[in-house]
Amino acid sequence: MKQQKNADKNTVEDRDLIKFLLASVTFFFIGTVHGVLQIQPPIRAWLDSIGSPYGGPGHMIDPLAHAHINVVGGVVILCMAVTYYLLPRLSGQPLFSQRLVNHTFWWTTLGICGFYSTLMVFGIIEGNLLLQLDHEGVAEVHRLYTPIIAVVSTGMGIGFWVFFINVLVTAKTIYKN
Repeated sequence: MKQQKNADKNTVEDRDLIKFLLASVTFFFIGTVHGVLQIQPPIRAWLDSIGSPYGGPGHMIDPLAHAHINVVGGVVILCMAVTYYLLPRLSGQPLFSQRLVNHTFWWTTLGICGFYSTLMVFGIIEGNLLLQLDHEGVAEVHRLYTPIIAVVSTGMGIGFWVFFINVLVTAKTIYKN
């Protein structure tokens, strides 16, 4: 009877990880579309004209936004799901907190979405202003960019730290027993 309860509980917890997998696949999809688009000749020429990949607004789109949506959105979210799935199975101990699993997901994915969107929107706006030689406009828009990117980065960072805390406290209970 107790084994059946644990199996039901694990099933619910396992199902909760599906959102990590779906987010990872979604972010990989966005990243691959982004990658294909940024090598198309007119888009590549525009990105190069605004500083991609070395500086200027272009580097916000390529490589920063592209790399983050693939690596953080695709790979890191997947690694979080795998860690949350395997840790209890390999150790025989439950995760410290299922609630923190959910916090990990929401803080990290919302942070990733905000980070990617901020880089793309501000990269495009600043790039167009740069091509119009509106250097004051670039500076003004960039002043808005700094606090926004700080907020979304902090959200993503909170998701990472919640993940680390959940894993480390779980590991502590594993080695304590």
